[in-house]
Amino acid sequence: MQPTFEEFVTARGGSLLRFALMLTGDRHQAEDLVQAVLAKAYVRWARVAGMSRPEAYLKQVLVNENLRWWRRLSSRELPVEAPADGAAGPDDAGAHAARDAAWALLRRLPRRQRAVLVLRYYEDLSDAQIAEVLGCAPATVRSQAARALATLRATVPTIDREALP
Repeated sequence: MQPTFEEFVTARGGSLLRFALMLTGDRHQAEDLVQAVLAKAYVRWARVAGMSRPEAYLKQVLVNENLRWWRRLSSRELPVEAPADGAAGPDDAGAHAARDAAWALLRRLPRRQRAVLVLRYYEDLSDAQIAEVLGCAPATVRSQAARALATLRATVPTIDREALP
């Protein structure tokens, strides 16, 4: 029996949002991305639910839509310094600083390389599965991952030097 759209979103919506967050590095953009993809899926839910792996399909759509968003010049938004509804409560500053540093590193990567790393290390997919999601060859996945990791390795010492007084 196929789940209804509402049942699927209730059960797997959090997972899709976490995946989108890893792709975008920004919670609000991730929410917008998931909302856009789910809106498209809702219209075709009977066909999507009938697939053998609807969540995998939606993750592929998330990756493609994220790449498409970056290509559009007209979709640029300007961040504001503080949210209109006020600041959040107290947080663990060290944990947030480390997380922000990790996001900053990932944002330096081209979108395709970032998608490969997210699919490999966050989703724990094999090269063949990543290639299927991205619509490329497994060798391309390996080369993109190698380039991304080389960029990150080269960037980390630079960041450490920048932090010195």
